[in-house]
Amino acid sequence: MRELRYNPLTGQWIMISAVRKNRPWRPKNFCPFCPGGEETGYGWEVLLLPNRFPMFSFNAPKPESKGFYKKARALGQCSVIVETPEHGLKDLEELSIEQMTKVVQLWKQITEELKNNPHIAYLSIFRNKGEEIGVSLTHPHGQLYALPFIPLKVRLKMENSRRYYNRFKKCLFCKILDEELKGKRLIYENNDFILFLPFFANWPFEVHIYPKRHIQWLTQLTQAEILNLADILRVTTGTLNSLFERQMPYVMTVYQAPFKGECPFYHLHIEFYPLLREKDKLKYAAGIEMGTWDFTYDGIPEENARKLKNACKKIKDKIDMRGKCV
Repeated sequence: MRELRYNPLTGQWIMISAVRKNRPWRPKNFCPFCPGGEETGYGWEVLLLPNRFPMFSFNAPKPESKGFYKKARALGQCSVIVETPEHGLKDLEELSIEQMTKVVQLWKQITEELKNNPHIAYLSIFRNKGEEIGVSLTHPHGQLYALPFIPLKVRLKMENSRRYYNRFKKCLFCKILDEELKGKRLIYENNDFILFLPFFANWPFEVHIYPKRHIQWLTQLTQAEILNLADILRVTTGTLNSLFERQMPYVMTVYQAPFKGECPFYHLHIEFYPLLREKDKLKYAAGIEMGTWDFTYDGIPEENARKLKNACKKIKDKIDMRGKCV
């Protein structure tokens, strides 16, 4: 069974897939993403593989939809982005800048390929890291979901940024970028991107990456911007892992504009949601967060930004940086 079910109270599509309950949990003595496997073969540097337990498929059947509740076909694509042939690397900062650049180039390539697909409304590229997140395979990898709908969070961002654009004739994200460049929460910048802990962070050490140039999709990145995005992604993960001198579990999401229509008010950006609030303490999304979708912030954002700035400076000798810690 694979279908979408509509929640009329929130306007969300719920993704239903019976096959996903069969996903393996950290198999021993075997990794499906290592070179030489049934799907991987040899001679590659980055690899796009079909998800064997997908939420979406272009062959998804049309569900019966009768009565009050609405269903839809789960049309789309779920893929795994294998970021390196090396199994033992812990995070993106351990990739060379050349290897990280190849990963970003693959992001751009798959965006270009899917952008004109009439069934796809939105492409979500994301990365889960850590057992606390529920990662089932430890080989370095990300994922993509090519969706037939625009997710609720993206729609809310679009609605607010469109409203701001219509009123002030300026991109809301560009305004946020200008504010964060003032430095209180700015952690790192290179020629094309900035890394900061936002004024409105939900997670204690949540960080965002914004391009300095106003663009909507990865397809618009120049070669220089691809290189600098690879740089700031390595610095971001290195900073998070240096913060408590242990591997930081997190979710990373790339936010592009939807594929259909023009979105001059939208701005490409990346968000990281780290789970730790202290070295051995998780930040749980509990009662108020799950019940209302509104977060409590454990601490003061500016104080946590200072901790991240110090963590960034600690890795300067470990990672070749193209920019500067602030």
